[in-house]
Amino acid sequence: MTRIAVFAYASLVDPASASQTLGRPVPPPTPASLLGWRRRWSIVRDNLRSEKTFAVEPGGELPPWVIGLNIEPGEDGDSPPNGALLEVSEAELERLDLRELRFDRVDVSGAVDGGSGFERIVAYRAKPAHRAPKPPPGAIVLGPYARTVEAAFAALGEGERERFLETTGPPPVEVVEGVLVSDRIPPGNPRAW
Repeated sequence: MTRIAVFAYASLVDPASASQTLGRPVPPPTPASLLGWRRRWSIVRDNLRSEKTFAVEPGGELPPWVIGLNIEPGEDGDSPPNGALLEVSEAELERLDLRELRFDRVDVSGAVDGGSGFERIVAYRAKPAHRAPKPPPGAIVLGPYARTVEAAFAALGEGERERFLETTGPPPVEVVEGVLVSDRIPPGNPRAW
């Protein structure tokens, strides 16, 4: 049987978040790095027309865009992003595809430092239509997302949070608290961001 893993580099590093999508308990993830890639705040979601809409708390303003973390091919001088490997089945990849609906699944098997023992390793990269090299006007980052990701890296092991911060940089837009006001979210997808 082929052993498959997902290289998680953002909210999937959190076992509770991954468990929600996979529908099973997820053991503590294995730290790894993705050589030849970089992590950026470059995935964008249309907050007014997607499967979930958040209003800013307090006030109720509807920001037009929500941004999150993405991986991109690295450039000279980029430090490879740290992350974690989650072992999954082929059927579980389909559940992750539904969660990561603005991402393409890409094979990164030969680029993972720490991936020995897996025959196949995949990661999720923003689809071209959802990639934003620069945040669009009015974009925000949702606070629960940013806190969940940072806490997941803190729990991953000694120095992992610091390495996450070094290889990511701060959000390029305001981090706000939000409340879900419209919901067509597929089962297993996060509802807090």
